[in-house]
Amino acid sequence: MQDQFDDVPMSREWNYHPELPLADTSVFKWPPRPRYLLHWFARNWLMLSERVMMVALAVVLWAFAYPSMDQAVVFSVGWVAQVWVVNLVTMIAIAGGLHWYFYMKRGQNKALKFDRRDMAKGNRLWSFSDQVRDNMFWSLASGVTQISGFQALTMWLMANGYTPTYTLAEHPVWFLVGVVLLPVWSAFHFYWVHRLLHVPGVYKHVHSVHHRNVNIGPWSGFSMHPVEHFLYLTSLLIHWVVPTHPILLYFHVIYLGPGAAMTHTGYEDLLVRDKRRLALGTFYHQLHHRYYECNYGNQEMPWDRWFGTFHDGSEEGTQETRRRKKKMYQKDDG
Repeated sequence: MQDQFDDVPMSREWNYHPELPLADTSVFKWPPRPRYLLHWFARNWLMLSERVMMVALAVVLWAFAYPSMDQAVVFSVGWVAQVWVVNLVTMIAIAGGLHWYFYMKRGQNKALKFDRRDMAKGNRLWSFSDQVRDNMFWSLASGVTQISGFQALTMWLMANGYTPTYTLAEHPVWFLVGVVLLPVWSAFHFYWVHRLLHVPGVYKHVHSVHHRNVNIGPWSGFSMHPVEHFLYLTSLLIHWVVPTHPILLYFHVIYLGPGAAMTHTGYEDLLVRDKRRLALGTFYHQLHHRYYECNYGNQEMPWDRWFGTFHDGSEEGTQETRRRKKKMYQKDDG
């Protein structure tokens, strides 16, 4: 399979990268470009995409797996444990399934893989001296537990009328608007939390757990220090103040948890019969894991470009990022 992609861009630093410098794919353009916005909407919401799959999964879990809102009126070990088990199984199925396909079965070898290296083993940098086991431990022990706690508390608030909710019959349009805007909100929240996590002292004691993953895999996405999990998951507090529906909460949970595995595969696309069928990662974020002080957000939102932290993949971008990092740590030492 790799031979069929011999003509894709490669370099001394990377096994694969898209055309550089990276283009500006942000939906925030001025003057507005209606055709571009329509194309972006169609690509993300009118054909098979990560987001469509996550919304579909949220509907299935709402209908068949998560406890009902009637059960959530009163806290009990039973329904809270059910939330945790559903989230645990979902994380294992998605992150584990992707890891099995890309790194155990080697379903497309290294075609469209950004980094040449495999997952690390025998290195004491990692808990259990194993990158995958380390990532699984933090993802499941801290990540699934905390995201289930946030979810259960939010469900209890919803069930008791302490936070605004609506039904699909009442507001179908607002529901669809919420589906589209939740990833935008999450990207905005993630950018600023991510900037906080890169403050040198916070980075050293907290965010460095996630950043041990220079070469990322599916289990890397949700592998974080417990403090980082807590800060990252405060994105869910939007459901405490903005009218919402349980399906939107579950979509948000999947987007933040198992969705992180989908965006950290280390590959740009899933290939089916040698054709790109599903985007599962971006070089934009891969650059962040390699060079650290850049690309804190995602490629569709403008925050990195607006606030001077964008790395376009060029050598000039790398040098600028290194200067920024040196300046940050000089200030910290001072």
